[in-house]
Amino acid sequence: MIRVLILTLLLALAAPASAQNLGDIGKVFKFGKKVAEASREFTPEEEAELGKGMAAGLMGAAPLVRDEALQRYVNRVGRWLVRHTEQPDLDWRFGVVSNPGFNAFAMPGGTILITEGLYRSMRDESELAGVLAHEIAHVLQKHQVKAIKKAAGKELVGMLADEVAANKGTGKAYLANKLFGTGMEVMARGLDKRDEYEADQMGVVIAARAGYNPYGLVGVLQTLDALSPKDGRVALLFSTHPSAGSRIERLSAGLGPQFDEYADRSKTPQRMVARN
Repeated sequence: MIRVLILTLLLALAAPASAQNLGDIGKVFKFGKKVAEASREFTPEEEAELGKGMAAGLMGAAPLVRDEALQRYVNRVGRWLVRHTEQPDLDWRFGVVSNPGFNAFAMPGGTILITEGLYRSMRDESELAGVLAHEIAHVLQKHQVKAIKKAAGKELVGMLADEVAANKGTGKAYLANKLFGTGMEVMARGLDKRDEYEADQMGVVIAARAGYNPYGLVGVLQTLDALSPKDGRVALLFSTHPSAGSRIERLSAGLGPQFDEYADRSKTPQRMVARN
């Protein structure tokens, strides 16, 4: 399934960068004259290009569902949610990929993909909003970017040092290739559990701000909790995330009276309008 396909992509990264169809990703990473820049923050443009490259790799294994109405609908919900965040002007993109598994992926810069299997399991729009808001929170908190930089670590510093010492530009494509590969590894391995719990809490707040029932994400987690770990549809999700039960417990403890006013109302329709 998706895990196998991602790992297949990782093996392909051993080929020269020119064969990876990385587009202009390498052009985005600008190197300074000091090794100290290895610890600098990526610019929004760099994050967006890295994320788009990761998304392209994922969609090479699991293409977008050929349903324009569905894709417009998910983008409409996602864009409504990001309007209620501190960074509504990122290059946000949402999509549903053709895979029966239950999973969702957030890429640096604002690209978010969910599997068709997970989408079809949802009972109403508040559940879709809950999942998208969780992934939006990952982007806002830069969880993937931090994980990629941590994983690249000393090798990233070494490559920049070599680049400066040789005063050459040929390392740019290799560095872009390395960061892309590290991003795919992070996606296959999963984030730290603390990042997932933080995204749950923050996602609930985003959904509530947008007028959705804040318990939408809890509903999705309850669906996942009822499935067997041996169910192939959730194998990757269960291996890269805390258990659905532990996430429900933490959210239940965090959902206080301040969210009660949202429980029975919504500013936007709660029914799924593009399920077919």
